[in-house]
Amino acid sequence: MVVTGPDARDPDARGSDRADLGSEQVSAVREASVRPREFPTNRGGLCQKGWTSATLLNTPARLTTPLVRRHRDEPLRPASWAQALDLVAERLRGIQAAHGADAVAVFGGGGLTNEKAYLLGKFARVALGTAQIDYNGRFCMSSAAAAGTRAFGLDRGLPFPVTDLDTADAVLLAGANVAETMPPFTQHLRHAADAGGLIVVDPRRTPTAELAALHLRPAPGTDLALALGLLHVAVAEGYLAEDYLAERTTGFTSAWQVAANWWPERTERVTGVAAADQRRAVRLLAEAGSAYLLTGRGTEQHASGADTVSGWINLALALGLPGRVGSGFGCLTGQGNGQGGREHGQKADQLPGYRRIDDPAARAHVSSVWGVPAESLPGPGRSAVELLDALGQPNGPRALLVFGSNVLVSAPHAGRVADRLAALDLLVVADFVLSDTAATADVVLPVTQWAEEDGTLTNLEGRVLLRQRAITPPEGARSDLDVLHGLATRLGQPAERFPTDPETVFTELRRASAGGPADYSGVTYQRLRAGEALHWPVPEADHPGTPRMFLDRFAHADGRARFVAVDHRGPAERPDADYPLLATTGRVLQHYQSGAQTRLVPELVEAAPEAHVEVHPDTAARAGLVDGDLAVVASRRGQTEARVRCVASIRPDVVFLPFHFPAAQRANLLTNPALDPTSRMPEFKVCAVRLTPASAPTVPKGSG
Repeated sequence: MVVTGPDARDPDARGSDRADLGSEQVSAVREASVRPREFPTNRGGLCQKGWTSATLLNTPARLTTPLVRRHRDEPLRPASWAQALDLVAERLRGIQAAHGADAVAVFGGGGLTNEKAYLLGKFARVALGTAQIDYNGRFCMSSAAAAGTRAFGLDRGLPFPVTDLDTADAVLLAGANVAETMPPFTQHLRHAADAGGLIVVDPRRTPTAELAALHLRPAPGTDLALALGLLHVAVAEGYLAEDYLAERTTGFTSAWQVAANWWPERTERVTGVAAADQRRAVRLLAEAGSAYLLTGRGTEQHASGADTVSGWINLALALGLPGRVGSGFGCLTGQGNGQGGREHGQKADQLPGYRRIDDPAARAHVSSVWGVPAESLPGPGRSAVELLDALGQPNGPRALLVFGSNVLVSAPHAGRVADRLAALDLLVVADFVLSDTAATADVVLPVTQWAEEDGTLTNLEGRVLLRQRAITPPEGARSDLDVLHGLATRLGQPAERFPTDPETVFTELRRASAGGPADYSGVTYQRLRAGEALHWPVPEADHPGTPRMFLDRFAHADGRARFVAVDHRGPAERPDADYPLLATTGRVLQHYQSGAQTRLVPELVEAAPEAHVEVHPDTAARAGLVDGDLAVVASRRGQTEARVRCVASIRPDVVFLPFHFPAAQRANLLTNPALDPTSRMPEFKVCAVRLTPASAPTVPKGSG
């Protein structure tokens, strides 16, 4: 779902309190929010997740009263809001008095509205005074953001409207399965597909790959080698945009010195992609009148993810695509507010407006808006995986507040995450049902859902959208803004510093972002209500917005884009005799993120009730398995159970698991927390595994 639908909170299916919402209210929401309308990004289209989303509004699992326990061996019990917030504030004060400000950490989500993300970052740095804040967008967009920033000087997922793709003659999708993850997007690829110019890079024969004229199937973890090979072809076969390079870029020579070593036949040996197909892919892009190169999580979620995206950007620059009407480079956002969620301060190294927290000028500007001394703001904190791994450690946080995330399912090496959460003195989770993570918490705070509150989101093309409240929330549920206000005032902050009205928060966000890379200062609720299409930056109240970036210059001081010299180094973990297969993870059509929202919808559960593992029939046979068997997939970190699905088109050395399922079916029990040195992205997309029948489970070596 691209535009409408639920806030990207990710709760589990357990819980007991029913929201007092009748079928008439839910029907009204379906009519108001799911009725098709002519919106350019999805043109009124919704995927199966979108048109069933109103089911969540009266789920029996809905929480409407806070839950608390004073000891971990006690069950969660209902409490009043005053009791719950008083308890949290008292415990936070005590922990910080004993261990310092950084003993309390905050974990946010890429599905929070801009207003929530902004106030959450402010709450961490002002009310708590902690540097320890990050969010689940670190698992999603961080590699693309890092690569885009160093190449172009600025990160915006698509620096052009998605409708520009409608007339593209050629599109290369690297690591994106949009036919399942965001089906309405595929309509923008029809022209390229009909023209024979759709190229899909994916180790699996996905529904998106089925649409392509050319499917390149690199082994997991070899995408950068493929990008280098394609750059080599572009140069060797005379497709280099030499005038563009001379006028608009710098650094090509150093990038070419690496790619010169990646001739197509060498690239074929490493990736498995035929040299002829490499040449055909470059020819399709270079000879097209209009061409785009887009990346997704499949090519980004690696310990070399930022370099891999830089490799694709280098190819796009060599062909002269970015910063021109009718061509370009972009990355596809993965969460409900994946773009806006990373712009306004819930990331460890950022302040609102996409400013760096270690920039003195940025600190001075934002602190003046917040009314606090610049020196009182903490510096950069730990990234998401490092933050989770530090929980309960001698020098790590002793308390964690979670908003809009379900880390027990979504984080890599999930067994380790469970151990770290159990070591905390205090875990507080704000959610609307009892998620996997909330079920382990000391305090659970019931909050509102997508249809019950106003707020803005920023879509994959940088357009700011206003989502308006459709129904009244059930009695007992409060917005995240109310929760932050209640905690901040109990921690001694002035009430006016943490407003609860979304428009008031957004007005402050506008001032805080003014002059920053992501400048929202000219965006107002009034303009959005009037239907204006405002793509940031919007620096003035009468500014029309910036739908297409970089047409005149890139965001570096000299106006030029940067080639970055990068080389292939492969996955952090390789197969061996004990773990001979490569596992990769991803999504299926019916479920979203950790799946707990969609696992509350009967229609979706009926279609995809349990985890499965895609395996080549020959690979399954060697493991003593047939289609439909229950298998154990084990890595060096843990093991998970999944139903075997034999797929003849998958590589024999690869298995695929969706990551939407809880408990023993968590794919992230397997995944490798190895981090990209630049983006701090974990390596979700490749780890070494072995496959055995579930009747004979195996204990992995080196687990823990």
